[in-house]
Amino acid sequence: MKDPIIQLKGLTKQYGAVKAVDGLNLDIDKGEIFGLLGPNGAGKTTTILMMLGLTDPTSGTAFVCGHNATSSPIHVKRKVGYMPDSVGFYDNMTALENLVYIGRLNGVPENELKKRSAEVLEIVGLAADQHKKTSAFSRGMKQRLGLADVLIKNPDVIILDEPTLGIDPTGVRDFLALIKQLSRQQGLTVLLSSHHLHHVQQVCDRVGIFVNGQLLAQGDIGALSAQLFGTDSHVTSIKTAQPVPQPWQLEAELQAWEAITQIRIHENELEFTSSRDVTSALVRFLVEKGYDVIGVNQKNYGLDDIYQKYFESNSTKKTSYEKSIS
Repeated sequence: MKDPIIQLKGLTKQYGAVKAVDGLNLDIDKGEIFGLLGPNGAGKTTTILMMLGLTDPTSGTAFVCGHNATSSPIHVKRKVGYMPDSVGFYDNMTALENLVYIGRLNGVPENELKKRSAEVLEIVGLAADQHKKTSAFSRGMKQRLGLADVLIKNPDVIILDEPTLGIDPTGVRDFLALIKQLSRQQGLTVLLSSHHLHHVQQVCDRVGIFVNGQLLAQGDIGALSAQLFGTDSHVTSIKTAQPVPQPWQLEAELQAWEAITQIRIHENELEFTSSRDVTSALVRFLVEKGYDVIGVNQKNYGLDDIYQKYFESNSTKKTSYEKSIS
């Protein structure tokens, strides 16, 4: 059984009549990269602040690294590194000077401070720029230095709030690759909060779709796809060198396959919808039947498909509900 390093139980934050976070239940395991995905104003940052003990929940609890964030916030802060969406530095100081200062504030022993700072700057790819003043840094370089700030105290968990805002595509790719590398090599647990679907999909092991203070769904991409698309979660297109001479016969045989829900054959193009991935089996079947397969394409539902489908479903439910009470 896995032992979650982050456990949120019924976590709720209410401001007057507005629930910024509404009964959030979430477990995140050690070494996992979890993406908290939702639009601006969904309650992601409020959730993070409660996890860090920076604001008290109205009800519920947040346990991080075995500590209650409300009653033991200092213990949590010792174990967790947090990078907000906008990171500030002393512009008249170099990257190394900024990092040494942050390390000192975080209790890194003085005799280890410079060595540790140099090591962390090497990890985040800023070793060559460590003596430059941060006023000359690009947004991407500042984000890397912000990550160094987070890593200087050897945290068990890092929380990144919209870490890719304002970075160019190459910088985003490099930053996300660095996050993944750190998690895998050092066993770091990462909570990444973002409204950028593509960025979350690139790096996260699991995602949670968070809207209006509620966690609507959570899981890996495959699990969410199966949950939302059901028996239509896989689509395979196959092209053969020659047209299928008697498509109804081939179709009759394939309809006996339990996983296949739909078949469409038009000349030499075949499309199959199924509840699980049967692509390799289909290719083998066609080759054994004497067809020369010249092209195979799989439709993989990405996070944007899942996100769109989920909100279509919830919009329909909401409309039906509104009609029922009108």
